[in-house]
Amino acid sequence: MEKHKGGRKRLGNRKRDHAITLRFNTAELEKVRAILRSYNLDLGKRGTVGPFLRKLVLNRETIKEKQIPDGISSLSYQLNRIGTNINQLVKVAHYKNMRSPNANLEREIEKSNELMLELIETINAENYNDR
Repeated sequence: MEKHKGGRKRLGNRKRDHAITLRFNTAELEKVRAILRSYNLDLGKRGTVGPFLRKLVLNRETIKEKQIPDGISSLSYQLNRIGTNINQLVKVAHYKNMRSPNANLEREIEKSNELMLELIETINAENYNDR
């Protein structure tokens, strides 16, 4: 039998190869900090938050009533896809300068401004020739 020479314990099949990233907004992060403070844990101290959250999540039993029904999660996924499609259409509309229903109106105003300028120049030219 080989004698282990100290150092870190070997995890073997308990090694954690998978990671889940969580993102919080400012208010949510403050709630997490408050929870950690209540357990005398420091968010900035390395190696304290992960094990705490892992125990918090894995030691809780799921309550059937609080689970999201499959139909709702599917609906949520489909709504997300629809939102993505709408965003893509808006980007194309902006790219093609069709961002507002007034786009045609703006072009018409530009044309009328050009015609007014021509009219003013014509009137000024006739007044100058009459002198």
